[in-house]
Amino acid sequence: MFLPFFENLRKAGVPVSLREYLAFLEAMRTGLVTYDVDGFYYLARAAMVKDERNLDRFDRAFAATFEGLEAISFEEMIEAVEIPEEWLRKMAEKHLSDEEKAEIEALGGFDKLMETLKKRLEEQKERHQGGNKWIGTGGTSPFGAYGYNPEGIRIGQKESRHRKAVKVWDKREFRNLDDSVELGTRNIKVALKRLRQWARSGAHEELDLDGTIRATAEHGYLDVKTRPERHNAVKVLLFFDIGGSMDDHIKVVEELFSAARSEFKHLEHYYFHNCLYEGVWRDNSRRWTEQIPTWDVLHTYGHDYKCIFVGDASMSPYEVLYPGGANEHWNEEAGEVWLRRAMEQWPDCLWLNPVPERHWPYTQSIGLIRELFGERMVPMTLEGIDRGMRLLGR
Repeated sequence: MFLPFFENLRKAGVPVSLREYLAFLEAMRTGLVTYDVDGFYYLARAAMVKDERNLDRFDRAFAATFEGLEAISFEEMIEAVEIPEEWLRKMAEKHLSDEEKAEIEALGGFDKLMETLKKRLEEQKERHQGGNKWIGTGGTSPFGAYGYNPEGIRIGQKESRHRKAVKVWDKREFRNLDDSVELGTRNIKVALKRLRQWARSGAHEELDLDGTIRATAEHGYLDVKTRPERHNAVKVLLFFDIGGSMDDHIKVVEELFSAARSEFKHLEHYYFHNCLYEGVWRDNSRRWTEQIPTWDVLHTYGHDYKCIFVGDASMSPYEVLYPGGANEHWNEEAGEVWLRRAMEQWPDCLWLNPVPERHWPYTQSIGLIRELFGERMVPMTLEGIDRGMRLLGR
């Protein structure tokens, strides 16, 4: 039954061998995972992926193979297996109508929200579900998971659903962008070429035809001359927003990343989440353990670098304006402060936004960051990238 999975992995470019596939089957036969989707995913990944660069390709093949499993009805599952308690709890997830959502009001600002959370943590002694006050699940309280509140703090929920949380206290895993994506990168490469600045450096690798003719004529014998090959001398620093709402734009961002990899010889990249703060990272699997201080990045790359931020700029406005407003950790300084420092260090900066430009006025945080960057926020379309490269090339 797992043969289509094996074939999809090979088609996706994951170099899985027959030996690895048989090891996976043996692990399944011994019952290492039972009725545990997450456990099955991690077991398959551990058995058949030996290089971190293939994790994204594995995820795509996994999704393509097992798409539709969620369509099995609850009654069919009840008849077939014994459902774990945690699954039954999540079935209580509350889906409210638009009228019910309109009746739920926000607590009244970030400071009030954090103050109330502190009090609830001190008072609450047991688990709650379906309520409107305590920290729990399936309710309308601002604190908890699998419920609804227009301005809440998400605790203990795997991923975003309504995208209303102003702060998330969960440790989430993001994956690195695949820089080998080829579909649709050709037109992006053409747009990026506007940023080229040719220079010659390095070893003698290219025939200097004019110099060879001149030297041969002067000396009376064939005198071959070479010169350093021309390279694009532009230095580019990329900052990628990763995870959360950016998951909707992963394909176009990977195409951009792949095109930039092939177009610029001097390219450095880092990841951040939602807004720039005191730490960035290169590998999403190690973002909690191997963060790089943003100050170090600011002091490493000179003013001659072209700095490009890639993100949807869609977040709580607190994440841009307030200390402590960051989505997943407590930031001592507001995101706006760090963005201004980056713009000061790299005056040739740009913000590429995958959200269609016509939708920008409807998100407050996009307006805030657009105000910071001015005309240097452009949409991630071919026209937008072309416009952005013209701005950077001034």
